[in-house]
Amino acid sequence: MTKRELFKRYTLFIISLFFSALGVAFTKRGELGVSPISSVANVLSYKFTFLSMGNWLIVWNCILIIGQIVILRRKFQPIQLLQVPLSFLFGYFTDFGMFLASFVPASLYIVRILLVIVGVIILGFGISLSVIANVIMNAGEAFVKAVSDTLHKSFGNVKIVFDVSCVVFSIILSLLFFDFTIVGTREGTLIAAFGTGIAVKAFSRILTKPACKLLTK
Repeated sequence: MTKRELFKRYTLFIISLFFSALGVAFTKRGELGVSPISSVANVLSYKFTFLSMGNWLIVWNCILIIGQIVILRRKFQPIQLLQVPLSFLFGYFTDFGMFLASFVPASLYIVRILLVIVGVIILGFGISLSVIANVIMNAGEAFVKAVSDTLHKSFGNVKIVFDVSCVVFSIILSLLFFDFTIVGTREGTLIAAFGTGIAVKAFSRILTKPACKLLTK
């Protein structure tokens, strides 16, 4: 891979981070729950408002990076430390996306559902671009890969367990923080859980060939 192609791929990955963060922001604006991997940070943002949603995502991603180091130990590749600055970038993009989404009135339930759906579509678009870029995983996916490689289990199966665990953990935190009331994890979380994969597959089919040609040209 030439330096020019590598530069293009990392540029595409940063673009993918922006759209992924924007998708999370729109979903968050709907106030009906976010994607499973962001659900823990979402609950924390409701309880501890001194940090923004984007900042809590940075904290959560850094915890997942530390988890990778603990799990992989000597097998952890130094290049994966790039996840740290990219996690900060993702957090900043999320807060910027929250600012953009704040102009959308979300008092009606139907509008909130539409915000979740639009957010899921944008998130799927961003994730598909990151897959096409094929340079580095985000912290959540990299954590799943570390677990699957260590346990010699299917990545897909571990991903399902991880997503479910994130949702369960977010619900437990909500019950503890808000007097046994579920906050921040609702029907939007289910829509994001099932819809994101569909959106990623659809965009991947459309974008993979033209994007790969552009990257390798």
